[in-house]
Amino acid sequence: SLQRAFYDDPGARRLASPESGQLAFGGDFEADDVESGTIYVLRSLSDHPYVAQHRDLIHKIGVTGGKVETRIANAENEATYLLAKVEVIATYKLAGINRTRMENLFHRLFAPARLDITINDRFGHPVQPEEWFLVPLFVIDEAVARIKDGSITNYVYDPSAAKLVEP
Repeated sequence: SLQRAFYDDPGARRLASPESGQLAFGGDFEADDVESGTIYVLRSLSDHPYVAQHRDLIHKIGVTGGKVETRIANAENEATYLLAKVEVIATYKLAGINRTRMENLFHRLFAPARLDITINDRFGHPVQPEEWFLVPLFVIDEAVARIKDGSITNYVYDPSAAKLVEP
């Protein structure tokens, strides 16, 4: 069957329009939607000079299937959180969306603004966290809205203008 062929082909993709109900965020849940995770946006409370100087622009964007609070509970001991406490700036609930693909979408979109920083982990080894970006929160909000309405494919992030632009 066609369905089986799609399932067996690792390169197959199913396209869904926002109207199909397969993309749901926040308050848009329908009775039969199954929550699949949360997009979270964090701000580091690191005392690293560069991070402290740009604190309002530096955000970690991630997706989790569990509770965000549980995910960040040990932040000050994890290099992925810059070995510092973090504060949750925004969250967006997901339904029926592959969390890994969603996170990868954000990371590709904001790749031009990836924070280029090296810190030493608790064992003294240099680490370059990859999920931190120099992106204003309002742009992240806009990206979520454009993912929701399906228009994100028409945009790229321009770090020099600090906004989403049509290529």
